[in-house]
Amino acid sequence: MIPQIKNHRSVRSFSTKPIPQDAMNEMLTAATRASTVGTMQLYSIVVITDEQIRKQLAPLHFNQPMLQNAPAIVTFCADVNRFELWCKQRNADPHYHNFIWYVNAAIDTLLASQNFALEAENQGLGICYLGTTLYTADKIIETLNLPRGVVPITTIAVGYPQDSDAQNLSALTPRLPLEAVVHYDKYEDYSEKSIDELWATTEGSEQTQALIKENGLDNLAQIFTQRRYKREDNELFTEKYLDVLRAQGFMTK
Repeated sequence: MIPQIKNHRSVRSFSTKPIPQDAMNEMLTAATRASTVGTMQLYSIVVITDEQIRKQLAPLHFNQPMLQNAPAIVTFCADVNRFELWCKQRNADPHYHNFIWYVNAAIDTLLASQNFALEAENQGLGICYLGTTLYTADKIIETLNLPRGVVPITTIAVGYPQDSDAQNLSALTPRLPLEAVVHYDKYEDYSEKSIDELWATTEGSEQTQALIKENGLDNLAQIFTQRRYKREDNELFTEKYLDVLRAQGFMTK
């Protein structure tokens, strides 16, 4: 297995060492080599190093510390704007402001972001994906001056790990076993027994037991549903993101 995949972990504490432009260019070039629908490259990448813009972005990412200590914050955006402009300048009639092309562009964007992340780790840097991008997409659009047809999908904080992080690269986050996520020929639904077996290692870990005690709940599933990703938040952010898609021209009806 490629070492950058096998040994991946999120890094949340970065040193003040700047990222050389040559290294950043390698990461960005790697992003552009990702698979893409129809070779259309339906994404744009906004690299943020300016201190004032980072300060504006910080509350939009719930003031996570990476916004302060990572030397670069990179926002990956689904983008049909550029392709439509090219079509119009070539006397072609585009029709990509619709939901199916939002999905295509979102896939392109995530593939590019993963290539960027892998090359960052190959360059000796650490990365952390910021899921908060979806929650405040409307404000990120305003801050980054994104035009109609462009929607932020994900953000990566990137930089050289602090010594404490570098020394703990072996402390990998556990993953479910292959049989939990792989199906051959057709999808086989899960029994209660198989669900218990697939989560047994994760639920039995010291880290999980400490989390359960800290939160005063019965199990890990309750931490997800009552603390991390609550019903009311899911519904609120869904409506907000659908509003963003409408405003940016991806919901035609």
